[in-house]
Amino acid sequence: MSKKHKQRKAGGELARNAKETAKIEQYWRLLGRAKPRKPPKEYEHVEELAHLQLELIKFQEWVHMQGLRVCILFEGRDAAGKGGVIKRITQSLNPRVCRVVALGTPTEKERGQWYFQRYVAELPSRGEIVLFDRSWYNRAGVEHVMGFCTEEEYREFLRSCPLFEKMLIRSGIILIKYWFSVNDEEQEKRFQERMTNPIKRWKLSPMDIQSRRHWVDYSRAKDEMFANTDTRKSPWYVVNADNKKRARLNCICHLLKQVPYHDMTPVTVDLPPRQSVKYKRPKMSSQHFVPEIY
Repeated sequence: MSKKHKQRKAGGELARNAKETAKIEQYWRLLGRAKPRKPPKEYEHVEELAHLQLELIKFQEWVHMQGLRVCILFEGRDAAGKGGVIKRITQSLNPRVCRVVALGTPTEKERGQWYFQRYVAELPSRGEIVLFDRSWYNRAGVEHVMGFCTEEEYREFLRSCPLFEKMLIRSGIILIKYWFSVNDEEQEKRFQERMTNPIKRWKLSPMDIQSRRHWVDYSRAKDEMFANTDTRKSPWYVVNADNKKRARLNCICHLLKQVPYHDMTPVTVDLPPRQSVKYKRPKMSSQHFVPEIY
């Protein structure tokens, strides 16, 4: 692939994202639907996304007002589209209410702690939504498959995880777990794109490359994880992510149905007059301005 073609491809990705955001902001002003509804057969992707994001704002305000604690886990195959969904969820929300947790490799100190300890520190407080971009289920997936934990640690996790989640739910936390599923061919296609697209190259980690070599091992680990942790009180919800756009809409629509919320229409606010007092400001030449090259 030529350098010019790579640049054009990367630029196209940025342009598409910018256009999508601009269209969504337009629909925020136009849409007035208050309740989730079944989309028409010939729906427009951006219109539906805008509608769902508007509902997410109402959902956020309800969580904040009612003091709810919402914890959402996003797990799945590498390149399954978890990050894209998280981005669309948080795009229109207040970062002080809705935050993303994506923990890195545990430190030496954290490796000596109770396994769940570093995740407990990130759990939602009252009136907060926390999205885990991968979570404590690392132990059932990458740590187990790649040999980063012992067999005893792995088995202990499968035994203790349902009890841990039951404790969270009993404490009042609303726990929602999503697994993003993608087929072999689609995953390879997305890996190839990450290898050639400089905008997405950072997403391709050494562990992603290794995951291709351990496709069956990861499948086996996922099946065993579900067998032990897919409980009645804390079920796994599987998102078919072969089509990223549809997966985003389906996941957000499902999320909105998990927590009943009310239509939080903002009250009308009157802008007060600007303060008018005598005050001589310093000369503009005394400030360091950013050069206007655009």
